[in-house]
Amino acid sequence: MSISTEAERIGMQQASDAVAITLKKMREYAKPGISTKELDLYGGKLLKQMGASSAPLLTYGFPGYTCISINEEAAHGIPSADKILKEGDLVNIDVSAELNGYWADNGGSFVLGEDIHGHGQLVEASKEILKKAISNIKGGVRISEIGRLIETEAKKAGYTVIKNLTGHGVGRSLHEAPHEIANYCDRFNTTRFKKNSVVAIETFISTRSTIADTQADGWTLTGNKGGFVAQHEHTIMVTDGQPVIFTSQNGIWD
Repeated sequence: MSISTEAERIGMQQASDAVAITLKKMREYAKPGISTKELDLYGGKLLKQMGASSAPLLTYGFPGYTCISINEEAAHGIPSADKILKEGDLVNIDVSAELNGYWADNGGSFVLGEDIHGHGQLVEASKEILKKAISNIKGGVRISEIGRLIETEAKKAGYTVIKNLTGHGVGRSLHEAPHEIANYCDRFNTTRFKKNSVVAIETFISTRSTIADTQADGWTLTGNKGGFVAQHEHTIMVTDGQPVIFTSQNGIWD
């Protein structure tokens, strides 16, 4: 969507606060010994308390309020009573929701407890690359150039990017134009970022893989060459200068 009124800006901010606060509190609630189902139910309760509705549930009939991906899972992990969190797990939580007709999206990967498996470096790279990408977005910038920046920074850090998972427009629905804000330079994409538009920018930084493959459950994605993936995501409004980060309350950069 493109924001043209103060009411629209407030609406987007309220929806973004709901997903950002939920993500932050879910991250704090996660601990070894609990299931991803328990963590998801907690997230669903938080969204409901703020008057928001789970976007994946509403839009796709996803079997959970949020997507929770563990270790080798790259994205869209289904919350399950059988998946028990353990010390050192690489955990990704993606929270998107609708509130009063506005939709917002955010996510973040983190290491649960002590970093006994050494995932911390990947997580930090994903965070920093997202920060650098967002700081370079303004009206008129080619979407493909931000993709080039993300992949270049990933390579510098010794990582790859997942090419078939992308950022996207958001606001009046979960996925809007521009539909593909890729993590690499798609030379066929000549689209530019537009001032006042709302987009969800996300990194998918991997230790090995370049494509995410759908598993037998029809939802969970894993890397085509194995390894691990870290994702971080903010919903922002493009301006002539630094973007407005609507989901800043999630604290993924704290």
